[in-house]
Amino acid sequence: MSESAGTITDTHLLLLRTFSDSRAAWPIADGQLAQLTLDLVQQASHYRQLKKGANEGAFVQKQLVVNGETNCLSPTATKTLNRGTSEILILAADTSPLAILLHLPLLAEDKNVPYVYVPSKVALGRACGVSRAVIAASITTNESSDLMPQIRELKNKVERLMI
Repeated sequence: MSESAGTITDTHLLLLRTFSDSRAAWPIADGQLAQLTLDLVQQASHYRQLKKGANEGAFVQKQLVVNGETNCLSPTATKTLNRGTSEILILAADTSPLAILLHLPLLAEDKNVPYVYVPSKVALGRACGVSRAVIAASITTNESSDLMPQIRELKNKVERLMI
């Protein structure tokens, strides 16, 4: 199904609402890049190269449960960044409150790991293969994986988006 030029889709509305609600969620993937990102997340989940959650202490764990997002699974996106095994970090732009994620972009920049926000935590959860919303996911390193060319391509696109 193709969309005619000039039509506003639900994804566009979500992107606009997310941008107006929180300018801290940057860079946000557009529709095509978001779909490519979520497809790669789904493949990484099948290859066991995906870590879900944003665990940073008991407060965040409690906050995640209260807001209905996924409980922190171990190892989490934070742990993969600290260990140097993260290739790319994917965050949900509609996280509420967004402050529970804001330590991750800083950590990713310190570790030279590209990161991108996708519009929906529910879509990220589905791509991760879980029935709950997921606010952060990390695709991990595995040089012998069949996914490495796709991961490199996504990293390049995200890095261009960040410029």
